[in-house]
Amino acid sequence: MTHFLGTHQNRLDAKGRVSVPAPFRSALKAQATNGSPQIILRPSHIHPCIEAWPADVFHALAGPLDRLDLFSEAHDDLAAALYADAFPVEPDREGRIVLPEPLAEHAGLKDAVVFMGLGRIFQIWEPSAAERRRAEARERSRARSFTLPGGAPA
Repeated sequence: MTHFLGTHQNRLDAKGRVSVPAPFRSALKAQATNGSPQIILRPSHIHPCIEAWPADVFHALAGPLDRLDLFSEAHDDLAAALYADAFPVEPDREGRIVLPEPLAEHAGLKDAVVFMGLGRIFQIWEPSAAERRRAEARERSRARSFTLPGGAPA
């Protein structure tokens, strides 16, 4: 699987469009099973940013969700949190996407945006908030000595 790596900054135009960074477009294209690099945008429920999910990765969330009782409070809350504010988008020929206004407001986006790769997904941030988040994550990882289960392969 191709991963989203790195941090990239682009301009947000007056129509709410922004170019997805070329490495991210390549990763989306490599992951698209139907030839169309659709992205699902949703507000993060943890951070003031937009989460961007390749459609196939996002739709894989349905499996675990479907194992919950359809009429349970847990199912209803998780389904609402995941799906109710989600927006499917496709990059245009120039690789631009339109950021829906409610999501741009959630992330506090104005002129510039930062794309932050997180492996299977990426996030879209206001630039100074992205820098704070990266610094916070590095510090917390160091302070708590976070490691990956099983360590790095030899």
